[in-house]
Amino acid sequence: MTKIEMNSLAAKKIREAMEQQENKELKLRVSVDHMHGDHAHYGMNLDTQKPEDEVVTVQGLEVLVGPEHKEMLDGLSIKFLLYPQEGFKITNPAKNNHGDH
Repeated sequence: MTKIEMNSLAAKKIREAMEQQENKELKLRVSVDHMHGDHAHYGMNLDTQKPEDEVVTVQGLEVLVGPEHKEMLDGLSIKFLLYPQEGFKITNPAKNNHGDH
């Protein structure tokens, strides 16, 4: 099972975004936007579940993990930070990825 952690503020912001959607079947999908070497840049969006997806429950949210790059998503950390700049920060400390460069 894929492990994902999320702070409560990130969960709150994601729930707020989901509540604004007409399609109530949308769930949070995490993905690898691009990779170079052993380093990945992560992304997330709202999407519908596909048969091959793993569903991971984090902070009461169902998070979709597709089969591609699954090993790079295991250990993902999703945080919403207020400082130094307000916004989401997605890293994977388990893969020695502590942020964009």
